[in-house]
Amino acid sequence: MKLSAVTPPWLFELTRFGVVGVVGFVANAVSVGILAKAVNLYPAGFLSWVIAATVTWFLNRIWTFSGQTHGPVLRQWIHFVGANSFGLLLYYAAYATAIALIPWSATPPIFAVAGGSIAGLVANFSLSRRYVFR
Repeated sequence: MKLSAVTPPWLFELTRFGVVGVVGFVANAVSVGILAKAVNLYPAGFLSWVIAATVTWFLNRIWTFSGQTHGPVLRQWIHFVGANSFGLLLYYAAYATAIALIPWSATPPIFAVAGGSIAGLVANFSLSRRYVFR
């Protein structure tokens, strides 16, 4: 029996979503590191999330959910960012809490970004799969 015959399709999507999430994490961490030199860590964390969301939307569009993308590109990006806003709240709450309460997580802020990314993962996958790439 083939593995694909017993493995639900969403599991393959979740795996790809996770791989894309790692790329998004790198984009987020690099962006926050660069932006934190111009603004403090709080706005840097938000702006870097927007950059990472754009990177992950694009990669999910062409790889994770390829063949399931419909409609204008800008509208889909807006839906992706909108659907992932709940994940943004989870991400930013974990990120800002780490920055405020765990001094070593702010230098460098990669640990705060990691905690926030993990906090938003499940919500982002569920909402993206259900509302954006269907």
